[in-house]
Amino acid sequence: MPFIAPSCRLGLGLAAVGRPGYINLGRDHDLPARRSVDALRRRSHELLDAAYAAGVRYVDVARSYGRAEEFLAAWLPGHDDVVVGSKWGYTYTAGWRVDAEVHEAKDHSPATFERQLAESRAVLGDRLDLYQIHSVTPDSPALTDRALHRLLADLAATGVTVGLSVSGPGQAEAIRAALRVEADGAPLFRTVQATWNLLERSAGPALREAHADGRHVIVKEGMANGRLAGRDAEALAAVLAEPFTDVVLSGAATVAQLTSNLRALGTPPGRDPGPEAPEDYWRTRSSLAWS
Repeated sequence: MPFIAPSCRLGLGLAAVGRPGYINLGRDHDLPARRSVDALRRRSHELLDAAYAAGVRYVDVARSYGRAEEFLAAWLPGHDDVVVGSKWGYTYTAGWRVDAEVHEAKDHSPATFERQLAESRAVLGDRLDLYQIHSVTPDSPALTDRALHRLLADLAATGVTVGLSVSGPGQAEAIRAALRVEADGAPLFRTVQATWNLLERSAGPALREAHADGRHVIVKEGMANGRLAGRDAEALAAVLAEPFTDVVLSGAATVAQLTSNLRALGTPPGRDPGPEAPEDYWRTRSSLAWS
């Protein structure tokens, strides 16, 4: 099915449990000491079961999230009302190691799109509802490559919604550039996924513009990769309170964390710590260790 904002405004992202290493804080306590494929598959399915029972109907994965697409695909039968979003543009390179020198490689070329689309379809089949370019920045060729835009438009013509995620201190610039991209006289990107949280709010004005223009907005990293842990519900409630937010992703690694995140649906925003300068926020994020 094409991407339609679900009635439950909380979605589940599997970045933290699709591979053994990630940059979220507290993983030593969140995940089993032996992060085998089977262990993380079980953890992913536990989270998916709990999320579905709570009414969550949107799940977010990516080619670079290790085996997240595979874990999700094994769980999907019998859950026909779940909307699936995946992302292409990063290739997972860590070989299931936490101590890998390089965990993922970025490439937004048409060749990478075609390869990774084939890989995603081989795993998810016809359950791929939304396909997003992963982590677009203002200098990304994905914003200007007409050959890539033609391929994305062809994908959209099959019924798969085409979107993009953005990252870095230039998120707003990337979003506004994406809003101007057209194919066959119509907007190409129908969804925007961006980081917005109490510490990093610079994308807010551009997200309001995107939402007003009819694009669906998915907010990622509402917990600032664990920097706002301990005040989960209030932090995510602040994201939900923004009028541009259609879906905010929970990046929970445990069912207890997911349960805490779900409380945001009925919690008012709490104390505001105040934002950081975007450059400072992203510098801190880039310094987080994979663990």
